[in-house]
Formats: sequence, structure tokens, C-alpha cells
Amino acid sequence: MLNRRTLLLASIAAGVTMSHRDARAKAAQPSTPVDFDVPPQACDCHTHIHGDPEKFPFFAGRVYTPEPASPEEMAALHNALHIERVVIVTPSVYGTDNSATLFGMKARGNNARGVAVIDDKTPEADLDRMQQDGFRGIRINLATGGINDPSVGRARFSAAVDRVKARGWHVQLYTNTPMIAAIKDLVAASPVPAVFDHFGGAEAALGLEQPGFPELLELVKSGAAYVKISGAYRASKLAPDYPDVVPFAKALIEANPDRIVWGTDWPHPDSTIRPDRKLTDIAPLYQIDDGRLMNQLLVWAPDAAIRKKILVDNPAQLYGF
Repeated sequence: MLNRRTLLLASIAAGVTMSHRDARAKAAQPSTPVDFDVPPQACDCHTHIHGDPEKFPFFAGRVYTPEPASPEEMAALHNALHIERVVIVTPSVYGTDNSATLFGMKARGNNARGVAVIDDKTPEADLDRMQQDGFRGIRINLATGGINDPSVGRARFSAAVDRVKARGWHVQLYTNTPMIAAIKDLVAASPVPAVFDHFGGAEAALGLEQPGFPELLELVKSGAAYVKISGAYRASKLAPDYPDVVPFAKALIEANPDRIVWGTDWPHPDSTIRPDRKLTDIAPLYQIDDGRLMNQLLVWAPDAAIRKKILVDNPAQLYGF
């Protein structure tokens, strides 16, 4: 039977232009029930909102165009996963416009926090408003744009720390493990926490000794950095359970369970730069079963007390719930 996603992919293959409303498939919803008791006030620490493009236009300098993902769809996801709290992160497609993130945060009220994207032109008054609205950090996204120059990473991290250190915010980075090694000294000396997305950008196939991962473990062990054990499908190709990610999750948790948080990475955008895809072509969202992925926490952290740290206590401290 044809569904919206089948029609979307067929239309793209055929070069047929469809309307946004008809062509775009819905963001993924979990099909596997969570098979452990999720503690009250559990938090999904990495999500995005993709609003209606007419209300929330995309950044001209983006590298992909995602399908929409609404606050209502996010609420349905979290109801299924028994998740009460959420951290919404501004994706690269909006540049420094955080309005879609704020839109999602307002839909969740006091159970939401935000991570913004800013630049050197963002005034302090805007940061003041963000603080009142529930933003608690700023994101540096090096990975999506393919930025691997250590001098760029070091400069951007230092500038970000200067902007947030008086506010008690953190600096979140989406990058790779070699970049982490290159900025390790800055992170270790930072007056604010660093938070690394998606296993620090580690590639599961390269093993625990890949360049930069031992340095990441040291930063976590010292308490200088948090790591999101999120987006396992970005680190591994072994769907649906990603068994080669298990050693990474266990190593990070063992290094310091007080510095680990968890997230879905919903709605699972495909930010891959592809020569056969135009900037304005819709990049279909990955259809990830977040229930099945959340169940991997039982493998990564068999101890219920450790899972509570990861899902409840650590997010409450980091994001100020």
C-alpha cells in the first residue's frame, strides 16, 4: 500500500514537484514500547522543531531542507516514551533565528529548556530575553558544515565561552573526536561546561581508541564535559540496535555517570550533504523507532540508579529544571 513517504520518495525520483503539504511525510513515532520503568521527570535532552516554513523561514545559508516536525508530534513522541521534560536545540537550518525553538518551548511550558544558536552580532539584550524564556546554552555546529580546522573550532569555542560565562550557561558542540582532541585544553580550562552531541561524533566502527575519543573520556572523567548518548544511528550503521555503540556508551558512563545525558535526536534530520540533492530539495527525515532505541538504555546502563542520573538528575542540573 502506498503511503505518504512512498509517494514522496517516488515523486523525488521522478522529478515531480508536489506541494509542501502533500509531499512531506510525518516525523517518526515510536513503534516499540519502552520496556523499563522510566523515572518521573525524565528528560529528552536533544530534539528539534521544524516549523511551518511560511512562519519560520529557513536560513539561506543552510545545507539541507528538512521536513516539518511540530510541537504536537513531539508531544506524542514523549507521551509514548513516558518523557516529561525536553531540551529543544536550534538546528542549523535556521541560522541564528531561534524562534522555531522558542515556539516549541512555549508549547511545553516549564518542562522545556532551549539551546540557542547565536553569532557575534547577537546583542546581550537578546540573550537576556532567551534566559527568561528558558534557554540555557548555545550551540556550535561544526559537523553539519564539515568544519574540521582546529583553529576555527578553538576560536569559536573561546568566543562562545566568553558570551555565556556570566550567565551560567553551557556551550554545546556538534563535532568529531579529532576536533575534541584539538580543543581539549580549552574545554578543561573552561569556566562553563562543554556538552558534546551524539557520542562526541565518534564513529563506532573505528573503535574506542580512535583519535580524540580517549581525550573525550578524560574530559568526562574530570567533569569538564558532558556527553549526550544520543543519535546512535549517526555513530553506527548496524541498525536497529547499533550493538557496536555499546562499548562507547558504557565507557562514557563508566568514566563519569554524573556527566552523561540522553536524547532522541528527534525528528532525526538527514543533514548529509549530497551532490545529487539541491539545497531546496526536501531531505526526508530518518524514520527511527525511538522506543526501540530508548530500550538500549537497559544495555548501556543496566543499573536503574544510573539511568535515573542520566534521564533525570543530570539534565536537571545542566538545564536548570
